[in-house]
Amino acid sequence: MRAFYADHFVLPLPSGHRFPMAKYARLRERLVAEVPALQMFEALPASEAELALVHNGDYIEAVSTGGLSTAAQREIGFPWSRAMAERARRSVGATLQACRAAMGGDGLAANLAGGTHHAFAGKGSGFCVFNDFAVAARRMQAEHPSLRVAIIDLDVHQGNGTASIFANDTSVFTLSLHGARNFPFRKEASDLDVELPDGCHDDAYLEALERALDELERRFEPGLVLYLAGADPHEGDRLGRLKLTFDGLEVRDRHVMEWAWRRRAPLAMAMGGGYGHDLETTVQVQVNTYRLALQYWQRWQARASDRATAVGA
Repeated sequence: MRAFYADHFVLPLPSGHRFPMAKYARLRERLVAEVPALQMFEALPASEAELALVHNGDYIEAVSTGGLSTAAQREIGFPWSRAMAERARRSVGATLQACRAAMGGDGLAANLAGGTHHAFAGKGSGFCVFNDFAVAARRMQAEHPSLRVAIIDLDVHQGNGTASIFANDTSVFTLSLHGARNFPFRKEASDLDVELPDGCHDDAYLEALERALDELERRFEPGLVLYLAGADPHEGDRLGRLKLTFDGLEVRDRHVMEWAWRRRAPLAMAMGGGYGHDLETTVQVQVNTYRLALQYWQRWQARASDRATAVGA
């Protein structure tokens, strides 16, 4: 299974900044040691033409050249630097590469970061500069005409930027399961929003997810699934306000991967948010997601092998 990373592009953040930059390198370190069947590849940067499939030209230029206003940088949550601009491009590039791998026969591939769902067409927000899922969906549709894409966003925060970008696009279905009282405080309308109360536990969350996937199935048939597997619904998250356990999050991941598997829809995933009081808690959630993803990737390979054998018989 292929996974793409850009953790060596580290933002020079001020002391005490709450963004857990160290989690990306730590995740890769854990996966190399514990899940050796994963193949790691450095992410290539998304091109300006690819970013322009979603983002306004003036905004792309401002990010690239350091032209973001102080207010724009404050809304993103990062001070501008060349490393910030490069990391943003490569975060998008990693999701693009994961989509190509998944659709090129792998069935399932991943970005070790990504899930930058708060970025709008003309601005960034909430630690998100460019919207990797939106750019990837548009690029895959350019490469595969008539492709329909389902975005299953299970970060604890609503994917407001993604919802806005695809508000009038019937070829992309946006599903967001998120905390009702959490950031962003002004929500956008996804195709399907499921708002959860503070303190929501495993059983209620998983029941809501099952209903949401059933509704998605009734309304939409995707040729590609983009899965944002946020770690921040975990009970140990500083910003999440939900109470999911490690086991509950593993069942969540299994529901989504099984849903895509049964529909023969390739799946590309990104890690999204995770702000544990203990960094290792966030990383453990993500390691668990990868272990499960590897099982589904192996099932994709077995299915392809069976198909090849049947054709050759």
